[in-house]
Amino acid sequence: MHGAAATADPHRKDDVAPSDIALDFNVRRIDTVVLDGPPALMARDLMSPFVWREDDGRWGIMVRAVTRPGEPMVDTGQIWAGWSDDGRRFAMLDTPSIVPGPDAHDAGGVEDPTVVRTADGYVVYYSGVLADHAHGELSYATGPALDRLVKSGVALASSKSEGNTKEATVDRSDDGRWRLFYEYAADDASRIGLAIGAGVAGPWTEQPTPFMPREDSWDDWHLSTGPLLRDDPAMPVMFYNGATRDARWRIGWVAFDADYTRVVARGIQPLVTPPPVDDRSATDIAFAASVVVADGAIWLYYSLEDRRLARALIRRS
Repeated sequence: MHGAAATADPHRKDDVAPSDIALDFNVRRIDTVVLDGPPALMARDLMSPFVWREDDGRWGIMVRAVTRPGEPMVDTGQIWAGWSDDGRRFAMLDTPSIVPGPDAHDAGGVEDPTVVRTADGYVVYYSGVLADHAHGELSYATGPALDRLVKSGVALASSKSEGNTKEATVDRSDDGRWRLFYEYAADDASRIGLAIGAGVAGPWTEQPTPFMPREDSWDDWHLSTGPLLRDDPAMPVMFYNGATRDARWRIGWVAFDADYTRVVARGIQPLVTPPPVDDRSATDIAFAASVVVADGAIWLYYSLEDRRLARALIRRS
């Protein structure tokens, strides 16, 4: 799991800039994340756990809840919220915080929450899915509390070249601008884009592609955004999601310079892989959603098999 350093070719976005940085991450412990909630939530599978800490020490969570395989798909997801004292077991609210519709841009489902704490409350980016359950756009909601969110529309629209914008990761710079990483669809694959905007919904200025898939690697086809570790402002790290063409997703890491203009290190092997399965046709996915630094410990929250939640204690070396 060692970071790579190489002579960078400006025409190959998967290269790593020359660097003497010695950086590595490994997993020290894995915990199951448990939700206690009403029957309507417990009847669904769980994905995309976005976890954060409040100033008072509480741990907050927003999570995508999906209908289980074999059941009628009424939507591609609802978003539920809850609270915890220890970051592992969460007491969920009685009703979902964000549900599909009534507007067309998210009538088919709401997915993949990303929470930004503001002076006025919360901004929640989410993936809004059309009624066809196949296409969508990055949307957002705002409000003073998790049970009082109001949908505010599309944050970043899809385009002819970048379809299905979703999976937001946000970094707010010292000058007040919003840096938005997002997943989009292109050339039968998932890719990661980057844009900078003046506010929560832009307007956005597209930036160069932050990094690309690597040939002959576990992340040679698909890439999707993951959470940012920003405890070292000079070298932010993204725990990103990568996959082969057959969508066997794993969690890796990539480190940037302070302005995200170049990659300075990237893990060779996956950091987190799902447990092995006997059936090769089974869902084979580990997918990172959030990271929290608490009392010096790095906790990476992720979903497994698109149905259950876990967190890993990560050590930097």
